[in-house]
Amino acid sequence: MKIAITGASGFVGRTLQRTLREAGHSVCTIGRAAAATDVAWDPGTGAIDATRLRGIDAVIHLAGANIAQRWTERARREIRDSRVDTTALIARTMADLDPRPRVLVSVSGVGIYGDCGDELVDETHAAGRGFLAEVAQAWEAAALPAREAGIRVVHPRLGVVLHRSGGALAKMLPAFSLGVGGPIGSGQQWMPWVALADLLRALQFFVESPHTSGPYNLVGPEPVRNATFTRTLGQVLGRPAVIPLPAFAIRLLFGAMGAETLLGGQRASVTRLVDAGFSFRYPTIRTALEQAMVATV
Repeated sequence: MKIAITGASGFVGRTLQRTLREAGHSVCTIGRAAAATDVAWDPGTGAIDATRLRGIDAVIHLAGANIAQRWTERARREIRDSRVDTTALIARTMADLDPRPRVLVSVSGVGIYGDCGDELVDETHAAGRGFLAEVAQAWEAAALPAREAGIRVVHPRLGVVLHRSGGALAKMLPAFSLGVGGPIGSGQQWMPWVALADLLRALQFFVESPHTSGPYNLVGPEPVRNATFTRTLGQVLGRPAVIPLPAFAIRLLFGAMGAETLLGGQRASVTRLVDAGFSFRYPTIRTALEQAMVATV
């Protein structure tokens, strides 16, 4: 298949390109820098070189501004617009192509459920409250033009992607490697996670599996609390992980972003994904963290 990727220069996108090519697919990238991408776009103005997307079979839409920043009003607009506006542009463009691509895999997040406490949530659960929940609802809704055009649309709802080279884990490693890491807040909040290798396999699975559509929680099948996650990370690194980071410090350092992403969480079920035929290669937090420490990207 010929697959286009947005966000191809990011942490996940770079590795996904290689994964898809190794599976025999051809890949083209969509990005702002015309000299460094195959298809140029400018989501701010709604411009995209649609002629270069003719013949595309699938689009994997990964683009979005970094959530891990203090949520000023400007940052909130950037986070929302970089997801909603880009999704709408991709969906409209795909709907207008002739022939139309078969599938749009447009990532979302389990943050759509808000902070769910100890409740086990699946894809039928109502959207929750909070900034990320609101963004995720608009993000998924923006794909409507593709759905209305008969294109199969899949929304993988991601948790924390685990790999030492990027994302949250890369930010945590310096402290934990020095033995000064530990649980965040009470440590009792659920922490949805997924191994990068399983994420890449799942994205390919969605492209190649015509029976899949709609939202899928894409997190590890073994839900863990933050205290379990941090203890296991310490064990994998051979370092103590007992120094807590109090909730008040999180709120002071990171504001609303820290409160939503670090002190809240989701205990998300992957039953729908498993029933669709996907199997996890790294199903436990320990195997996922061990793989994250040794794998290259």
